[in-house]
Amino acid sequence: MKKYIFVLLSLLSSTMAYSQNTLKAVLRDSETNQPLVGATAAVQGTAIGASADANGELELRNIPDGKQVIRFGYIGYEDRVDTLNFPLTQSTPLIVLLEPGGEELEEVVVTTTRSSRTIEDIPTRVEAITLEELGEKANMKPGDIRMLLSESTGIQTQQTSATSANANIRIQGLDGRYTQILQDGFPLYSGFSSGLSIMQIPPLNLYQVEVIKGSSSTLYGGGAIAGLVNLIIKKPTEEGELSLMANVTSANGLDLSGFYGKKLGKFGVTVFASRNANQAYAPADIGFSAIPEFKRYTANPTLYYYPSDRTTLSLGVNASQEDRLGGDMRFIDREEGEFYFEQNNTERLSTQFNLEHRLSEQSLLSVKNSLSFFNRNIAVPDYGFDGEQTASFSEVAYSLNCEKNDWVIGANLWTDNFSERNADAIGARDYDLTTIGAFAQNTFTPAKWFVLESGLRADYVTPSPANKTRGLFVLPRVSALFKLSDRLTSRIGGGMGYKTPTIFTQEAEDVTFRNILPLNISQTEAETSIGGNADINFNTFIGEEVTFSINHMFFYTYLNSPLILTLRPDNLYEFQNANGYVDTKGVETNMKFGYEWAKLFLGYTYTDARQHYNGEVNDMPLTPKHRVNTVLMLEKEDNFRIGLEAYYFSPQRLTDGSRGRDYWINGVMIEKMFERFSLFLNFENIFDTRQSRFGSIYTGSMRNPDFNEIYAPVDGRVINGGIKLNIL
Repeated sequence: MKKYIFVLLSLLSSTMAYSQNTLKAVLRDSETNQPLVGATAAVQGTAIGASADANGELELRNIPDGKQVIRFGYIGYEDRVDTLNFPLTQSTPLIVLLEPGGEELEEVVVTTTRSSRTIEDIPTRVEAITLEELGEKANMKPGDIRMLLSESTGIQTQQTSATSANANIRIQGLDGRYTQILQDGFPLYSGFSSGLSIMQIPPLNLYQVEVIKGSSSTLYGGGAIAGLVNLIIKKPTEEGELSLMANVTSANGLDLSGFYGKKLGKFGVTVFASRNANQAYAPADIGFSAIPEFKRYTANPTLYYYPSDRTTLSLGVNASQEDRLGGDMRFIDREEGEFYFEQNNTERLSTQFNLEHRLSEQSLLSVKNSLSFFNRNIAVPDYGFDGEQTASFSEVAYSLNCEKNDWVIGANLWTDNFSERNADAIGARDYDLTTIGAFAQNTFTPAKWFVLESGLRADYVTPSPANKTRGLFVLPRVSALFKLSDRLTSRIGGGMGYKTPTIFTQEAEDVTFRNILPLNISQTEAETSIGGNADINFNTFIGEEVTFSINHMFFYTYLNSPLILTLRPDNLYEFQNANGYVDTKGVETNMKFGYEWAKLFLGYTYTDARQHYNGEVNDMPLTPKHRVNTVLMLEKEDNFRIGLEAYYFSPQRLTDGSRGRDYWINGVMIEKMFERFSLFLNFENIFDTRQSRFGSIYTGSMRNPDFNEIYAPVDGRVINGGIKLNIL
């Protein structure tokens, strides 16, 4: 018995000796020597890890004997890997200096939530498309932001016309009218302009794009049921920037754009201008244009004034004019005869005034105002729709950022007026809406591992929709962030929203507003929604060289009494609230692998969007249930960039109950950088996937065609290339 006890004690003592090593370390910035609070250290291949305290100190315990690989890391810094032989000969703490600039852990500060927090520290799930990625996407589609948005999981840009290429944006299966598009927090396109919104925004002057999926109504109003897209514009800098871009396409397109920005003492200026044009392009031998003939001019000058270090004032003007003509190629070529055509002529002028005054280091007062004037003329054979939309937005907001609490409190006023010119016997579809809103949002950090964001908004709409609330909509919202470890976080949140009745929907665009009766808002209910999402984020290292991160999100939205267009027995269309609801649910998964100058992005979206009308359940039309995104990017900084892309879309249900085909879209992009310029070449849809190759895209005669719904590309393979100049 004594022998067994001796053996047992020997094993215990050897185990204790095996695990008794301790490493003390102090983590500091290599340039400033300041301690890095929250920096981490981990013993590779084990579960041993620790985070640095306020002095940058940490302690790793129970480290086995022998050679061990220790990885030190911190957000915004290069990781450091040391191999140490335990037990150590030194007893003093190890000083670890980390180099700033770790790309994989780069901090991104978002502005859409109106806080100074980074994207990792806010409970609201925000996806930021940063300047580097914007440069990549601009090479592929320099004329508009369709490519920029459509290649993100959960987002679909839906073409609404077979011949004039009109399109809108869908987030998580919901129609484009439920997504708000903003520029620096100002409403950018709505109402009559929404059918062309993403087609008329060039990307060259963008600094960052922030996307929030799901209800975002607290700060930006009830219309953000599906989400919002905030386009952050470049600001003037001390160094200044002057950049030019020229692009030509195999589809007879030409894009020219330029941006200038610089601070000049107490003043600053940014100027963006572009000319985007395309000749009519018809890759299929069917006689109709896939890309219309169009010519668009855009100008966006902004003047900044800095009377003190605490105050910034800016005044900008955004102007654009476009003529767009699609249809029968013989009509576009000005041949004599009666042919089908679709013509869109638009003019847009808006102003943006912004005043920000920092009352203290923690508090900020902001005042905003914008005015927008939009004219649009639509013409098809034997019919025309012509109108003017005038809108305004005014807001006063106060922000307070404390150690554990951030507050945003404010009020805003929207006006939206539409006047139809040359109305026919059906009558003018005019409206005049006013919305007064007040909001409050709090971000509370009771512990390092937990952040809670809660908000409440109240809007009063006149004239009042037919809801029981009589024009008053109260919209709560809550989100929470859980920092489970330095590599594992989770978010959960939800909120409510509403959408004021309007005739400017996807269905109305499809019939060019012909034979649609005027909408009586006081007899129509506003659409209301409730939704939420939850996600989990994890990042780690595979071996010593490969970085890996994954984000997995669940989403759900319930939309009550959706507004639908119905055909009456007298062949007139009327908007009515559906007897039922729409719900959309699903998952999004994004994975990223990084090794030296190679990055692999993998994305998957599952969307189950259904209409529950009159006791029947059907899939939402034009919504793929399964979508796969794959991107391989090979990039050496300031040298070259090569991108390989492949996107899969599963079969989509069409309105008539049939289903379209599934398809892949593939592309290759190459860019070579030099000191002051770069050359790029892009092969989009390289295998020429086209809906016209799956079957006819219209029925009837060419004089009076009935176009099928567009669920796949119609322009096919397009090659484009050009030059980007960076003069300053």
